Amino acid sequence: MPTIGIVGAENSHTVAIAKTINIQKLVRGFSVTHVWGETSKYAKDAQERGQIPNIVKNPEDMIGQVDAALVDHRHAIYHLPAVRPLLEAKIPLFVDKPFSYRVKEGREFLDLAKKLGVPVCSFSTLPKQASFVQLTKDARKLGKIISVISTGPCDLKSKHGGVFFYGIHQVDMVVRLLNQDVTHAQINKGKGNHTATLYSSNGAISTMNLISEGRPDFHISIIGEKGRLDRVITRDENPYLSGIKEFCSMFRTGKTVETDVTMLNPIAALEALEKSVKTGKRTKLPSIV
Repeated sequence: MPTIGIVGAENSHTVAIAKTINIQKLVRGFSVTHVWGETSKYAKDAQERGQIPNIVKNPEDMIGQVDAALVDHRHAIYHLPAVRPLLEAKIPLFVDKPFSYRVKEGREFLDLAKKLGVPVCSFSTLPKQASFVQLTKDARKLGKIISVISTGPCDLKSKHGGVFFYGIHQVDMVVRLLNQDVTHAQINKGKGNHTATLYSSNGAISTMNLISEGRPDFHISIIGEKGRLDRVITRDENPYLSGIKEFCSMFRTGKTVETDVTMLNPIAALEALEKSVKTGKRTKLPSIV
């Protein structure tokens, strides 16, 4: 049975993934066997609630002990450095959102993965929900997309990376709906809630509502040549299951539907938005090539 190690235990995703695999047994043929935590308290909590047999002192201690691994920090700045030794040991990897904190480090990581022949994937779980998958199919009937308007939680002052922390969910959905065509981004600051504008080369202008108050549902409106769609992005009964099945399929086959573009383009948009937070100006996305 293929074994999985999880690097990071502070994030609630760690326990949710372990429960789905180890306790609910919704993904047959896999088991989460090792975990590393930012603190011993986090590691012990994840071990107990996720029924994970082993705690390691360092992420690289998983080398030779697991068949695959995932990294799950709250702040993206820690993701790739934490699992680089595992990549170099040729262990297949899922990197939880956001993939990286900078496009440059993400590009270098994927280049090394290709050189070593190691499968790597990353995504937000929101685009994997059945409601978003159906929205994507329905959007094809609208013809050319003129604008996408999304709403969701995001705190620009989050200690876990500002716009990166929760902004990744909206960004990942919006850039997919725009067929990854985003060239510039701009933050428009309010008192506590803000908007972000994304510009496309084909003339489309899209808006993300970044709400820091309450718990707003993720919502998307799509305006196209032939009409519009408005949907709340409801979560699946187990919102992690579709994503877990996808990265476990990659662990088993070595193949993923994600590409360098789908993994790096959201990071480029977030990096531009972070810069715009400071300058207030429209900012060009860094190149992902």
